[in-house]
Amino acid sequence: MAVPVEEAIAALSTFSLEDDQPEAQGSAVLVSTEGGAMNSPIEYSDVSAYRLSLTEDTKALNQLNTLIQEGSEMTSVLYTYRSCVKALPQLPDSMKQSQPELYLETYQVLDLEMSRLREIQRWQASAASKLAADMQRFSRPERRINGPTITHLWSMLKLLDVLVQLDHLKNAKASIPNDFSWYKRTFTQVSVQWQDIDSMREELDDLQIFLSTRWAILLNLHVEMFRVNNVEDILQALIVFAVESLELDFALLFPDRHILLRVLPILVVLATSSDKDSESLYKRVKINRLLNIFKNDPVIPAFPDLHLSPAAILKELSLYFQHFSSQTRLLTLPAPHELPPREAQEYQRQYLIVNHIGAIRAEHDDFTIRFASCMNQLVLLKSTDGADIEWCKEVKGNMYDVVVEGFQMLSRWTARVWEQCAWKFSRPCKDAVPTDSQESSPSSSDYEKVVRSNYSSEERKALVELVSYIKSIGSMMQRCETMVADALWETIHSEVQDFVQNRLATMLKTTFRKKKDLSRILSDMRTLSADWMANTTKPESEMQSLQPGGEESQGNYFYPRPVAPTAAQVHCLQFLIYEVVSGGNLRKPGGLFGNSGSEIPASDLKQLETFFYKLSFFLNILDFTATLAALSDLGFLWFREFYLESSRVIQFPIECSLPWMLVDHVLESQKPGLIESVLMPFDIYNDAAQKALVVLKQRFLYDEIEAEVDHCFDIFVSKFCDIVFTYYKSWAASELLDPSFLFALDNGEKYSVPSMRFTALLRMTRVKLLGRTIDLRTLVAEWMNKVFRENIEFLFDRFESQDLCSIVELEKLIDILRHAHQFLSKDLLIDSFDLMLNETQENLSLVSYSSRLASQIWTEMQNDFLPNFILCNTTQRFVRSSKLPIAPVQKPSVPYAKPNFYCGTQDLNSAYQSFARLHSGFFGIPHMFSIVRLLGSRSLPWLIRALLDHISNKIIVLEPMVRGLQEALPKSVGLLPFDGGVTACTRLVKDNLNWSLKSELKAEVLRGVKEIGSILYWMGLLDIVLREVDTTHFMQTAPWLGLIPGSDGQIMHSQDNGDSPIVTLFKLTTNAIVSDPRCPSPASFYTISKQAEAADLLYKANMNTGNVLEYALAFTSAALDKYCSNWSAAPKTGFIDITTSKDFYRIYSGLQIGYLEESVQVPSSNHEELGDSVAWGGCTIMYLLGQQLHFELFDFSYQILNVAEVEAASTTQTHKNPHYLQGWEFLLEAMKKARRLNNHVFSMLKARCPLEDKIACAIKQSGAPLHRIKFENTVSAFETLPQKGV
Repeated sequence: MAVPVEEAIAALSTFSLEDDQPEAQGSAVLVSTEGGAMNSPIEYSDVSAYRLSLTEDTKALNQLNTLIQEGSEMTSVLYTYRSCVKALPQLPDSMKQSQPELYLETYQVLDLEMSRLREIQRWQASAASKLAADMQRFSRPERRINGPTITHLWSMLKLLDVLVQLDHLKNAKASIPNDFSWYKRTFTQVSVQWQDIDSMREELDDLQIFLSTRWAILLNLHVEMFRVNNVEDILQALIVFAVESLELDFALLFPDRHILLRVLPILVVLATSSDKDSESLYKRVKINRLLNIFKNDPVIPAFPDLHLSPAAILKELSLYFQHFSSQTRLLTLPAPHELPPREAQEYQRQYLIVNHIGAIRAEHDDFTIRFASCMNQLVLLKSTDGADIEWCKEVKGNMYDVVVEGFQMLSRWTARVWEQCAWKFSRPCKDAVPTDSQESSPSSSDYEKVVRSNYSSEERKALVELVSYIKSIGSMMQRCETMVADALWETIHSEVQDFVQNRLATMLKTTFRKKKDLSRILSDMRTLSADWMANTTKPESEMQSLQPGGEESQGNYFYPRPVAPTAAQVHCLQFLIYEVVSGGNLRKPGGLFGNSGSEIPASDLKQLETFFYKLSFFLNILDFTATLAALSDLGFLWFREFYLESSRVIQFPIECSLPWMLVDHVLESQKPGLIESVLMPFDIYNDAAQKALVVLKQRFLYDEIEAEVDHCFDIFVSKFCDIVFTYYKSWAASELLDPSFLFALDNGEKYSVPSMRFTALLRMTRVKLLGRTIDLRTLVAEWMNKVFRENIEFLFDRFESQDLCSIVELEKLIDILRHAHQFLSKDLLIDSFDLMLNETQENLSLVSYSSRLASQIWTEMQNDFLPNFILCNTTQRFVRSSKLPIAPVQKPSVPYAKPNFYCGTQDLNSAYQSFARLHSGFFGIPHMFSIVRLLGSRSLPWLIRALLDHISNKIIVLEPMVRGLQEALPKSVGLLPFDGGVTACTRLVKDNLNWSLKSELKAEVLRGVKEIGSILYWMGLLDIVLREVDTTHFMQTAPWLGLIPGSDGQIMHSQDNGDSPIVTLFKLTTNAIVSDPRCPSPASFYTISKQAEAADLLYKANMNTGNVLEYALAFTSAALDKYCSNWSAAPKTGFIDITTSKDFYRIYSGLQIGYLEESVQVPSSNHEELGDSVAWGGCTIMYLLGQQLHFELFDFSYQILNVAEVEAASTTQTHKNPHYLQGWEFLLEAMKKARRLNNHVFSMLKARCPLEDKIACAIKQSGAPLHRIKFENTVSAFETLPQKGV
C-alpha cells in the first residue's frame, strides 16, 4: 500500500540530519573551486554594452589577467622545483662502458625540466613586453581614456608582483643552476653525433645567461619599459595608488596588501632609474611616506618559507640601476638582520602574535557575540511574515556590516600569522635551544633554527589560539553562508541603488547641474547600474504612505532585491567615479581623492570616495566562499621548499613541522583552555594539501603531506588517549582519596585535578583530514579498551611480583581504575569493566570457578605466606618472620609502567603509596576484605577448597612424622613429682623426651602444625569478614524481600503467605501497563514480572549462609578421622592411660615444652619463626581429637607450672630463699603465656564449633572413658556436611 506524499513528507520532517558533534575543527576543504565574482567568468565582455570607451582597456585588462594566471602557474613550478641531479645514479667502475647510455638517459630526464625553465624564460619575456606595452599605451596621444582604471592598476601591480616573485625564486633556487650545469654537460656528451645543433647551443646559452644573471627578469622589464619615453607617469601613478592604498588600508584582503608592499620598492627603483628627473616622483609622493612604509614593514611575506626585505631589495638593485644608487635615504634603510637591538625589540613586539593575543581574544569574543545576535535577528526576520521594510533593511544591513567586519578581522589575523612567520624566517635562532619536548642535537638544520627553536612556549600557545580563532570564525561564517547570502546580495543591491538613484540624483540637481561633462558621467553611472524595476514592484499606496513630505523631500523608494552588480559593472562604476574625481589625469596632485584643485564639494567627494571603496568590497563579499577560503587559508605554515634545498635533505622530521609542533604543544601543555583546539592545527594540513593539488598542482607534495599527516595523526591519537586516560585516572584517584588525609595537609590542593574539557573532543565522529572522515570517538574507544586491559594486566603482574600483603593496594588500584572507567563511560562507549577484568583473570567460562587472582593468592599462600608468615594472636595479624626462609621464594621482578598505570600523577602516586605502606607489613582484616571483594562469591569457594585440601595434605604428611616421634617416646612417662621442684621436673622431662636425634623431625612437625593453624586462623578472619559482608547485604535486600526481625531475634516475613514487596511492585506495574490497550508488547512485561519472582526466590535462598570456620573445622576433623587414627588410640585397659599413652596430645606437649625452652635460651628465635599459629594448629587438632582434657591434665608445661605454684606456696610458708626459682623465671613465664594462649584457642573453638552434639570424649566420675562417637564425614567439600539436630 502506497504511503501518501503528505504523510511521507511529514514523516521525513521528524528526522534530524544534525548531530551533536561539536565544532572543534575548521570547515571542510573543497576538492574543487569555481570562479566567482572576483574573477569575471565572462572576461568583462559585457563592458562594451555600456558604451564607455573601455573596450581597449578591457581587452588589455583581460590580457593582463591571463598573464597573471599563467605567471602564477610558473611561480608554482619554480617554487616546487627540486634538484634532479640528487636522484641521478652513480655508475660503479664495473659499468663504465654504459656511461654513454647513462648520459643519454640523464639528458632526457633533465631536458624535461629545462623545457619548463625555457618556457618560463619565454613567458617572462613576453609578459614584460606586454606589460611595458600596456604602460606605454597610456603615454600615446591617441589613447581612448586618460588613465588606467582602478581594476587596470591592480592588474598591473599583480603582474609586476608575479614577475618579481619569479625573479626572486630564480635567484634563491641554487638547484636550478646546478641542474643546468649537469644538463649542459650531458648535452655536450650526447650532441657529438647530432647535426645542426647551433640553434640548440644558442638557445642553451640564452638560458644559461637568464639563469645565471640575478634580477634578469626585472632588468628585462626595465629595458622593455623604457624603449619609449613617458612611462614615468604611469609608474608614478602606480606608486601613488600603492602608497594611498597602504596608508588608507584600501585593500580588504591581506594578499593585496602584501602585493603592494612587494612591488612598491620595485616601482620606486624603476621610477627613479630613468634618464629624466628622478626627483619628480618625490613631488607627488614625499620620500618620508615611502620611508615610513618601508620602516613599518621591514619584512614582507613572499612565499611560505621565503621573505622579502624592501631595504635588501633596494640595496641590491642599486648595483644594477646606476641612477637609483644616488637615493641615499632609501639605501640607508637597515635590513632585518642589520637592525639595532632596540629597534629589533620594537619590531618583535609588532610582529609577534603573543604581544597582541589579548586584544585578538577580546575581538574574537565580541565578534562572535555580535555575529550570533545578527544571525538570530535574521532567523527571526525570515520566520516573520509581513515584516516592516525598514526593519528588514536594518537587520540585513547589520548582517552585511558584520560580515565585512569578519572578513577584515580574518584578513588582519591571517596577515599577522604570515608576517610573524616572515619575521621568524628573517631572524633565525642562533643556536638551537632544546625545548621541553626536544632533545638537543649535535647539529641543527637552518629550518630547525627558524621554526623549531625559534618559537617559545608562549608563542606557540598564542599561535594555536590564533589558528583556532581563524578556523572557528571561518567555520562559523561558512555554515551561515546560505542564511546570509540573500541578505548580503540585497544589501549590496540596496547600497548601489540608493547611491545611483538617490545620491547621484541629488548631485545632478545641485553640484553637477551646470557641468555637462560630469553630468554625463553621472548619468552614465545611473544608466549602467540603476535597477528601475525595483520601484515598480511596490504598490502605489505604499509608496505614497512612505512619502509624507512629497517627492522633493524624499528620494526614490525601491524593494531591495538579491540582484548584485557584476564585476563589469563594478569596474565601470569605479572608472566613472575616478573620471569624475580626477578626470583620469595621471599627474593630478593630491592623490586619488585629494581635493586640491577640484571643484567638487568636500561632502560630495566624501560620498564618492565612500562608495568607491565599497565597490571594491562588493566583489569580495559576493564571492563569499572563495573570500572566506582565502582569508582562512593557513597551509603556508607547512611548506618548506627553500629550506629543503638549502639543507640538502629530502624532508625534515615531523618535530620540525610547525603544524605538528602546535599539536604537540597543546598535548604537552595540557592547558584546559587550549585542549579543545588540538584539532585546529590539523586544518593546516588540509589547507596545505588543497594548495598542493589545486594551486601548486604537485602530486609529490600532496604525497609528502599525506604521509606526514598519517604519521602525525597516529602519534596524536596515541598521545591524546594517553592524556585522556591519565586525566580520568587522576580524577578518579583524587575522588577516592581519603578526605581526612586531605584535611590534615596544608598543601592538599596539589592532589586535586584541574578540570579538562575532553567531552567535546570525545564526541568527534567526523574529523576532516585530507578529504577523509575519521571517527576519532571510535579510535579513542578502541585505544581505551586496549589500555584498560593493559592496565589491569599490569596490576596483576605487579601483584604477582609482591607478597600477599599487597592485596589491599591491588584492590585500591583496581577501584581507581574502575572509577576512571565509570567517568570515561559517560563520554565513550567502551567495554564493560567487569568483562575486561574477567578476561584478564581468565574467568569468562560459566564453569570456571577459579581465576588468575585466586590462583595467585593460593600460590602465594602456599609458597610464601604459610611458610614465612607468623601469627600475632593479640593483634589478629600475620607478619613476616624475621628468620630467613628455608627455601627463598622466587618471584618475577616488579614490572615498569608509566605513572598513569598507578594513580595518574606523581603526587597521587606518592599519596597512595603512603597508604599502601600502612598495609604492606602485615596481613589482617583489611586484607581479608580486599580478598573477599576481589574474588567474589565465584572464586572464593575455590580458594577455600584449595586451603582445606592443603590441610588434608599437610595432615597426611605429618602422620608419619608424628608416628616417628611416638616411636621415640619412652614406654612409660609418668606424672611429674612435686618433691623435686621445678628443676627436677624439667630434668625429668628432658630425660623422658629423648628426641635429640629427631630435631629435624620436630621442626618439620612444628612447621606443619603451624601451617595448619595459620590456615584455620585465616579461615576465622575470612568468616568474620563474610559475616559483615552478608549482614550488609541482608540489610540492603531485606526491605525488598519483606523480611523483618521478630521479637525473639528470628527473621520473619512481613506478608504472611504473600508476595514480597519487589514481586508485588512488578506485578502491579505489569498489570497497569498491560491493561492499557496501547501497550506494544505485553509479553515482555509478564517476563519481567516472572524474573522478579525468580530474584525473590534466589535472594531468599541465600539468606542462610554457612559458617566458613565451622566448615573448615569439620573438614579437618574428617581428615583426622580418615588419616590419623593412631593419634588417638583407645586404651587397652578401658581406663585412662596416664603413663603409656602416645596420643597426639602427648606429642604436642613434648613439642611445646621443647620450643618453649629453646625460645628462652635464644630469645625470640623460635617465636619469630613459628608465632602463635602453632598453638592454633596444635590445640585445634587436640580439640577435634577430643584430647583437650587429656592435654590440660597431662601437659608437661602445665605440670611444671603446677609444681612451681606449689613450690612457691611452700616457700612462702617456710620463709625460704625467695630466689629459689632463679633461672627458671623466663621459662615459667613462657609456659604461662602458652597456657593462656591455649585456653584462648580452646574457648574460641568451643564457641565456634562445640562438640556436645558429637558426644566428645569425656571421663566419667568412675574414671572410665567415654569414647568419641564418630559422625559420618568425608574430606570432599562437595558433599553436604552434617547439620545439627540430624
